Amino acid sequence: MIEVDQVEGVKEMDTLEQYREQLDKLQNGDLDKLYISKEEFLPFRQLLVARPDFKHFFGIAQRGGGVIYTYMPEPRS
Repeated sequence: MIEVDQVEGVKEMDTLEQYREQLDKLQNGDLDKLYISKEEFLPFRQLLVARPDFKHFFGIAQRGGGVIYTYMPEPRS
């Protein structure tokens, strides 16, 4: 499991835990999509790529630097 001091740009445990919760909700179907702002992207991505189900998450870049993530039942190749 990734700890706060391992994720650059995350200063508080609450933020890291919120990212985990949002990813879990996306995986479980409680959320259809998740918007991550340009400022949140790098610390969020460090947490995302450490997950074993990383390839199930699909991100679409938005104008202005944000990303909208969805969860796919089948992992991307």
